[in-house]
Amino acid sequence: MVDNKQNSISRWVGWLLPFLIVITIKLFSSCPTLVESYYSLQLYHPISYSLRILFGWLPFSFGDVCYIVIVFYCIISTTRYFILPYKNGYSLQIFKRQLLKLIKALLWVYIIFSLFWGLNYERLGIASQLNLKNNSYTDAELKDLLCYVTDELNTARLALGDSNYVFPGIDTIYQTAINSYATATTTFPFFAYRHPSVKSSSLTFLVSYLGYSGYYNPFSGEAQVNTDLPRFYMPFVTCHEMAHQLGYASESEASFAGYLVAKQSGSSLFRYSALFELFLTANSELMNRDFFSALLNIKSLNILVRKDIKTYRNFVLQRKNNLEPIVQTAYDQYLKANQQKSGIDSYNELVGWVIDYRKKYSSNN
Repeated sequence: MVDNKQNSISRWVGWLLPFLIVITIKLFSSCPTLVESYYSLQLYHPISYSLRILFGWLPFSFGDVCYIVIVFYCIISTTRYFILPYKNGYSLQIFKRQLLKLIKALLWVYIIFSLFWGLNYERLGIASQLNLKNNSYTDAELKDLLCYVTDELNTARLALGDSNYVFPGIDTIYQTAINSYATATTTFPFFAYRHPSVKSSSLTFLVSYLGYSGYYNPFSGEAQVNTDLPRFYMPFVTCHEMAHQLGYASESEASFAGYLVAKQSGSSLFRYSALFELFLTANSELMNRDFFSALLNIKSLNILVRKDIKTYRNFVLQRKNNLEPIVQTAYDQYLKANQQKSGIDSYNELVGWVIDYRKKYSSNN
């Protein structure tokens, strides 16, 4: 009798505790100022440092291994708890019990995700740190930005030399990204980056197939890069993923932080990569507003840049498949559920950040 009562209390506590934690997280996240001050700038940093110290030294992606194990575990568990009982005489009571276990597990996954990284979606972020607003911009502002970027992009590509330029190795790109963040801290102290954990994805084929250039694992603190990418595009992607490690959860903010770091890097390749991304994003937006002006921008690029654009487009087109739109739609909904109203289009908000930054600080940036 006593044991049954204790078991009943334990079950109630087992359910009540995660629900109370989730409610607390939701209430706390409703105030971005509190999230910025107490989580993003205080609690998150030691968590992220600890994760990078724990797993950064490994020569492979620990997070990728965990993902693979979890997938196999889910397949086995689904077979064991849902499919086999159905074949052997399914019971509604068994189904409810397994479903409740699944819900409880998902609650704890959400809690860990939020505490390890997810609360950063609710922070004030780079807008507060640089006193910027990512507002809409006029056609004139967009064309002015592209005029600047086109000239800078041509100059940056010529600085790399001719078409025989030999790109550095992947490890060199990662180390240069780390050095670039160190350089950027002289201007942006909040970009301080310690205990590096930047790795090549162990799931490169799958990542390319699903249409991703890189990703951040919030459970291991590792930044993973798709090494199938054209080598000139990898520096920007690396800086973008490292920005996620610093707590910039929003894709647009991570892109903007990555752009600022790569643009101010001592590496000509990194500056070129940052400008290349900005040009593609801005000119794509202009295509929707003024097709012929966007076309003239492409024609004004030097032949080496146009060759790189063709290489990048071929890379994207060769990996088009029927599954990618489904995955991208799911990711779009995930972003919208995490305070990114534009969903997957939030990547394009890089343009708004750069325009406002140039207006506020210097027309030369």
